[in-house]
Amino acid sequence: MLPGAQIGYPEMGATTVGISCKDGVVLASEKRISYGYTIMSKAGKKVFLVNGRIGIAFAGLISDAQAILRRLSAEVRLYELDYHTKMTVKSAAKLLSNILYSQRGFPAFAETIVGGVDQEGHRLFVLDQLGSLIEDKFAALGTGGALAISVIEQEYKDEITVKDGKELAVKAVKAAISRDVASGDGVDVVIISKEGAKEEFFPVK
Repeated sequence: MLPGAQIGYPEMGATTVGISCKDGVVLASEKRISYGYTIMSKAGKKVFLVNGRIGIAFAGLISDAQAILRRLSAEVRLYELDYHTKMTVKSAAKLLSNILYSQRGFPAFAETIVGGVDQEGHRLFVLDQLGSLIEDKFAALGTGGALAISVIEQEYKDEITVKDGKELAVKAVKAAISRDVASGDGVDVVIISKEGAKEEFFPVK
């Protein structure tokens, strides 16, 4: 996979993006949950905070995404209780990679972006269904990923701020929504910086 590459399979109905900025990380995804040609929900959530420093975003089967989130959140919390120290973003991504690979016989139908801020800086990692782990500056997953990545590649700069990164992520997801039938109904965004983490929602007009 090349830097900034779009990875995904036809069944991964969604548009999910992640952008590493000079002062943090931005994760974003649209809200539509579809099954084949049927829209099951217009209020799905595919971007989450694991804690105040690490976020995770998904493309794929929502039940598998929720199961991944529950297990990773529990493992991160247990680690921090046991060792009285914060888990790094890279360690959380590697832990998830091991979890996904351990169940490769029955893989999760979800692809994942893990991003956050720690003492090592701001990091962004992309994982496929089997746990392949690649660090990148930006990424796009799902059926709308090819459309979203074209927008990000055109405007991304190494010194981009989280403010501009948020605007770029929303723009990329909205561009995919306009063309991808499996994506739609607004954009959820998670922004993580040294100042803290917050979630925002942007409607699609």
